[in-house]
Amino acid sequence: MSVERPPGGQPDQRRPYLMLPPALRQAAAWSAAVILLIAVASLVVFALVELRAATVPLVLALLGASLLYPVVPWLVRRGVSRSLAAGLTCAVLVVAVGGVIALLVNSLVHSAPQIATSLQESGQRLSEWLGPVGAKIRHGLDNAKGETNSLVSTLTNGVLSGLGLLTQLVTGGVLALALVFFFLRDGHRTGDAIRSYLPGRSAETVIACAERAFEAMAGFMRGTTLIALIDAGFITIGLVALGVPGAPGLGALVFMGAYIPFVGAFLSGTAAVLVALADGGLGTALWVLGVVLTVQMIEGNILQPVIQSRTVELHPATVMVAVVAGSGIAGIIGALLAVPVCAAGMGVVSVLRGRAGARG
Repeated sequence: MSVERPPGGQPDQRRPYLMLPPALRQAAAWSAAVILLIAVASLVVFALVELRAATVPLVLALLGASLLYPVVPWLVRRGVSRSLAAGLTCAVLVVAVGGVIALLVNSLVHSAPQIATSLQESGQRLSEWLGPVGAKIRHGLDNAKGETNSLVSTLTNGVLSGLGLLTQLVTGGVLALALVFFFLRDGHRTGDAIRSYLPGRSAETVIACAERAFEAMAGFMRGTTLIALIDAGFITIGLVALGVPGAPGLGALVFMGAYIPFVGAFLSGTAAVLVALADGGLGTALWVLGVVLTVQMIEGNILQPVIQSRTVELHPATVMVAVVAGSGIAGIIGALLAVPVCAAGMGVVSVLRGRAGARG
């Protein structure tokens, strides 16, 4: 094989990749980096999903600890030991979560038959008004009634999907509660632990990232919980005033839906409007739609800017992509956890960018 000779007569001794144009070399390098990043991220996500029995309680514990962490220093300043303060906080958490779950389940169990029947009736009306399109909507609502009745029957019988799933839920709840206790008791030592394993500059970067991520999750949990209570309260009051059946159950749906941005509010609001359409006709449905839209406008323009921490300000497109990706990876749990995890990740990125800019 003859070696190509440049015009000067000497053979080209450069490495093959140096013979490519600079722009093409840069594109190839970036492509390789992106492919490697996607591969690593995919492996990490796969590992987290496969180990969800541990990762989901861990994330839930972090969210719970971020919500309750200010309580422990407040108790410590009043002479309570840190272990006792963490234990008392966890006890209050168990009572509060148990009470909320009992209230929500009770509301849904008693209201679900009314809601399901109303959804079927609204489907019949829509099929009469909209023709073929309405028939498809009616078919979907009929299926929703069957699924709702099946879910209610399952809940009332005390078996969700068998003893195995129930055992996993109990085990995950106990693990999450134990982790919340340790996070509350020993969270103040995290910085010292990181400094003992990493050199000075790297340790400070990791600590700053951890603090930023924790602040983001705390802002999400506190803001979303308060907003969910306000939204559910006002919408429930409006439904009761309009005489819509199953108002407590619809209010419970609004409260739970608040933790899934956009999707949750849309689904819970649509259910309320359809129930009102079936029970009170088009006029009542329009009034309910007005109540739901008014509450959502107040939330978006007043509650979110005032209540929600600035540490979780995310672009709506980012939130929607995170919810869809989370639901695709881990179902309803993924949709619930997607936004706080995304907010924490964006907080870490902001810290890293700031430090990189400072070095530059």
